[in-house]
Amino acid sequence: MTGASLRLCRSLLQRCPCLSGTSPNCLNPALTSSIMTRSLSDSAAPPAAIQNPEAVTKQSVSQGYGGIADTPRLRSSLNDTEVAKFAAIAETWWDFEGPFKPLHLLNPTRVSFIRSALCRYFRRDPYSTRPFEGLKIIDVGCGGGILCEPLARMGACVTGIDVVEKNINVAQVHAGLDPLTSSIEYICMTAEQLVGSNRKFDAVLALEVIEHVADPSDFVESLSALVAPGGATVISTINRSLRAYAAAIVAAEYLLNWLPRGTHQWSKFLTPEELVLILQRASISVEEMAGFVYNPLTGEWSLSDDTSVNFIAFGTKEIPPTM
Repeated sequence: MTGASLRLCRSLLQRCPCLSGTSPNCLNPALTSSIMTRSLSDSAAPPAAIQNPEAVTKQSVSQGYGGIADTPRLRSSLNDTEVAKFAAIAETWWDFEGPFKPLHLLNPTRVSFIRSALCRYFRRDPYSTRPFEGLKIIDVGCGGGILCEPLARMGACVTGIDVVEKNINVAQVHAGLDPLTSSIEYICMTAEQLVGSNRKFDAVLALEVIEHVADPSDFVESLSALVAPGGATVISTINRSLRAYAAAIVAAEYLLNWLPRGTHQWSKFLTPEELVLILQRASISVEEMAGFVYNPLTGEWSLSDDTSVNFIAFGTKEIPPTM
């Protein structure tokens, strides 16, 4: 699977002229315009840090965004409409038969990919019960904590952030039920706001989030700013393909009623080529990519080279050259 995923990623880079900067025609026109516009402002001043980074603690849940300065360079990727959607169903995060049932079904496969990729990259023992011991990992858009908890059980020092305060409250209560997850740090804020604290993480994760933000490029810039040099990034999302429209919207929202109607907008999905380009511009090199495929007979998800609907990408942040 690893070799096939790497070949798939390299194939995307080789076959798509837009990734070499010679042809933007294969991209979403609005996205391309946004990317090209920001390329003229790369010399902007770096974000200012808050005076006391330790102020970014669990107290932020009750304080909202107080104490965290908005950075001048990174624009907010917050989408108020999307925030309202998820706030309305926040109480159901741990209802395995509720609106988040598809994510609960997908979660073991997501965790499998993350475990494999991070163990390989950080040279950890994949057979260890706690392979992430000592690694600082942040889950951006953590929701109710369904990804944070397995990461904590694998030994990681986990931080979860989300802009919906109800999500954070639900995540904290559920994490407190297990001593292995009670140490998870949950904060109610955006990635852009956390950048202002100058905190860095070994791995930054954003799963099924980027299709809900206002601007994917701005969002990825924020993720990159949170990654320590030489660290890793994992992003999963939905391809902007006709097959994805049929499966993720028509079937999941209107026929099977797996998700509330209006959960997704097809125009906000990204193709694998677009995601690779956005990550490259944020100094993140995609090393591995895989698809998620659902088997309706078994009700289970598995990893595949088919990225036509759901897919996940693993990338690493460039280490700046020493002077």
